[in-house]
Amino acid sequence: MTHQTDHLPGFRFHPTEEELLEFYLKHVVSGKGLQFDPIGTLNIYHHDPWELPGLARIGEREWYFFVPRDRKLGGGGRPNRTTKNGYWKATGSDRKIVRLSDPKQLIGLRKTLVFYSGRATRGSKTDWIMNEYRFPDNSPLSKDMVLCKIYRKATSLKVLEQRAAMEEEDAKHFQASSSPPASPFESISFCSQQEEMVPSVIPTHEVLKKELEVAAMVARTKEEKAVEPKFTYTPLQIPSELDKLDMDWSQDLFWSQLNSPWLQTLTPYMLNF
Repeated sequence: MTHQTDHLPGFRFHPTEEELLEFYLKHVVSGKGLQFDPIGTLNIYHHDPWELPGLARIGEREWYFFVPRDRKLGGGGRPNRTTKNGYWKATGSDRKIVRLSDPKQLIGLRKTLVFYSGRATRGSKTDWIMNEYRFPDNSPLSKDMVLCKIYRKATSLKVLEQRAAMEEEDAKHFQASSSPPASPFESISFCSQQEEMVPSVIPTHEVLKKELEVAAMVARTKEEKAVEPKFTYTPLQIPSELDKLDMDWSQDLFWSQLNSPWLQTLTPYMLNF
C-alpha cells in the first residue's frame, strides 16, 4: 500500500480497521517512523469534538489521531475522557478485530464512544462518535498508545424536526417565564392602547372586492366619456337666413293681405303711440 499520495488530486484516506492496527498503530508503538504520516498525535480529551477536524492532518468526514493513554491508568483503570464542555461515554462492549486472511487470529479491539455535552448523568447526547482501536491485552506490543477515529453520525430528518420542535417549545417556555405577570388594570390599559395603536385589519377578500369595485367604476366612467358626443361649435348663418326671410315674406299670401294702404297709413301713428 502506497501512502505518499497526499499531494495527488483526488486522494482520499479511508484505511481499513486491519490497516489501522497492523500498519499505522504498530509503526507508532514500535518507534518506526513513516515517510508519510497522515495521522498525528494529540490528546483529544483536551479538546471538544467539533474542534478536532481543524487539528487533524487529513480527513473530510473522518479524522484520525494517535492518543497517548494515561500511564497511571494504563494498567486497567478507566481513562479520563472528560473534555471542557462534555465527556465521551462508551456504548456496549468492545468488538474484536480479526485478520481477514485468518479470521481466527485476533489483532485488536474496537471501543465505540459517544460524546455527551454537559456533565455526567445530566449530559445531552450528540452526533459525535469515536472508534478507539487498541491492541489486545495478550499482545506483546505497547498499550500506551491507541488510535482514535472521530466522525459525526448522520442525523435523520425526523430527528432534526424533533429537535427543532423541542427548541421552539423551550423558547416559548423561556419567554413565558421571563416576562413578569401583569396586573388586571395593566392588562386593560395595555389592551386599549393596543387597540388604538394597531389599525383594524381588513380581510384579504374584502380588500380585493373593494379594488374590483373601484376598477369597474373607473372603466364605466371611461366608457361614458367615450360615448358622450363631443361639442363642436358651428356658427349659424344668420345673415343668409334673414335675407331669405326678407326676400320671401312679401311674396307670402298672408303678408300680402296685411300689406294694405290703410295699414301703411296707420303705422306712423302706432309707432308714435
